[in-house]
Amino acid sequence: MTRTMTPDRPAAAPEAPPPVRGVRRRLRHWAAAPSYAWLTAAGLTLFAVVELALVPGSAVTAFGVVVCTASLALRAVWPAVGFLTVGAALLSFATDGNMAYATITGSLIGCYTLGRHRVQHPAILVLAGSLAALTVNLVHIDRWARDGSPGLPALQGTDRFSLGLYAETLVLTVMVLGAVSAGDAVRAREETRHTRAAAQSRLLEMERRQAAEAERAAIARELHDMIAHSVSVIAVRAESATYTTPDLSPPARDAFQEIAGTARSSMAELRRLLGVLRTGDDTSPAPLTAPQPSLGGLDDLLGQHRAVGGAAELRISGERVPLPASWELSAYRIVQEALTNARRHAPGAHSVVKLHYGTRLLTVRVSDDGPGPEPSGDTGRAGHGLVGMAERASLLGGALTTGRGPAGGFLVEAELPW
Repeated sequence: MTRTMTPDRPAAAPEAPPPVRGVRRRLRHWAAAPSYAWLTAAGLTLFAVVELALVPGSAVTAFGVVVCTASLALRAVWPAVGFLTVGAALLSFATDGNMAYATITGSLIGCYTLGRHRVQHPAILVLAGSLAALTVNLVHIDRWARDGSPGLPALQGTDRFSLGLYAETLVLTVMVLGAVSAGDAVRAREETRHTRAAAQSRLLEMERRQAAEAERAAIARELHDMIAHSVSVIAVRAESATYTTPDLSPPARDAFQEIAGTARSSMAELRRLLGVLRTGDDTSPAPLTAPQPSLGGLDDLLGQHRAVGGAAELRISGERVPLPASWELSAYRIVQEALTNARRHAPGAHSVVKLHYGTRLLTVRVSDDGPGPEPSGDTGRAGHGLVGMAERASLLGGALTTGRGPAGGFLVEAELPW
């Protein structure tokens, strides 16, 4: 798999999501689908109809059970429907006195939905649920007092305040608390995961931008040094010609002076434009006076690579022509960084550096026989080095391609038109 790096350009269309693997991930992926709410609601409603057919109840009970299960179909687009779901379940329970299995499941899902989407604060939801449970419990106690109930003695006066009669309230409150807490915990976990992913994305973007800015500054310094040297030579030669040529005519002397003045103005403008990109904390003694590397120094570069345990060879094809200094320097730096990556990620691998001189195009290709990128498609080397190489290629109007080579290993290929 290859990847073409073109910095500071509009992002490409998003790629298709990778296939979902693992039972847990498949279930989570299915639960996030729009059809999940409708399918589960339809299945639970069908189960409720079968249950009502086996254990018939009153019309109010049947209405409450069906509304409790069918309303779950809207929970994905309208989470507040959980109030209707729980209310219908409590209505059915208050009327019949026995809670159907479909009603228990539907009410738990409704409470979970309310907590999951935080329709209200969890404490308010639990308080409202406990008050509703107490109301249903009081309805049952009143029915037991009027009609009696198998297994319960006739209720008298103060018997209504016996704690044992309020077990329903405790059980229903615990159910509401558990379902709401589970929904709120899932919501908090997903928010934390999204926040962490967003922070990591911002950090990676900031690192890429810093790497690009640092590489641009380095390129600007190198270009400034080369161009400033050439322009300063023009200025000195033009100005010295007015003194070293005795028979120079006045118009020619004025022309040389004008050339020298223009060259000095160009140097000042160049320093003004590129000087802001230069880092002021570079204390190394070598930078500005050392000669800039070129493709002629690749043999020495490969020799250094071999000296530290790497294996490399250089292949040149096409008619070799002299290139502008910026192209020579950028191609050299791309090869240098590619070999550095090979030493870091594939120690001991054999690297091949190929230079092809085409018609107004230089192709730089560095490949190795190491393990290559990960099977997931991640190159494993998407650090500042690749960003820097891409910046160099982009500034020259070219492009950089990285990824798995045709025969395996890792491939870096830059096309530099000139």
